Amino acid sequence: MHSTLVKRYLFASLAFILFGCASQSSISSPQSEAQQQEDPAMQKAASLPDLGLAPELTNDIWLNVDAPLRLADLRGKVVIVEMWTFGCINCQHVIPSLKDWHSKFADQGLVIIGNHFPEFSYEEDLDNVKEAIAREGIEYAVAQDNDGATWRAYKNHYWPALYLIDKQGHLRYVHIGEGRYSETEKNIQALLAETY
Repeated sequence: MHSTLVKRYLFASLAFILFGCASQSSISSPQSEAQQQEDPAMQKAASLPDLGLAPELTNDIWLNVDAPLRLADLRGKVVIVEMWTFGCINCQHVIPSLKDWHSKFADQGLVIIGNHFPEFSYEEDLDNVKEAIAREGIEYAVAQDNDGATWRAYKNHYWPALYLIDKQGHLRYVHIGEGRYSETEKNIQALLAETY
């Protein structure tokens, strides 16, 4: 009899804890629920973590710009550093979104930098890089990174990889591979909306 009472007590206590916690955690204001349903990615964008100061760019060879770009000179701008190589099919799939963002947001303060780190020897040739840029219709800045200095500074291991940097020069978002274009665009917009 005593063990039955103890079991019932434990069961009731456990049920109270589980259902009590569940009902408390599910309580939220109607406004916040509506906001989450409308645009969950924007909620995430508003709370992008600060991943620390982005490594400076030290590349010497630049295309589509008059002079080398340095992050220190781009304070007040939102910057994408895209690790790519022209022979990578996944990198080729990302280029249309990069071009679209450049077209939409360059006038609002977005700077896109394609950091070209070659996988194969033919991708090291500057003329081949120039030809690929022309073929793809890339108008944003491209830095040649044959020695891998920028690649290593970002501790990168993958093509493509996107690093989103805020107006203070801090990394705020990293995406490896293709996809998440809508999420990335919302994060770009969120960082452009931040004050400097």
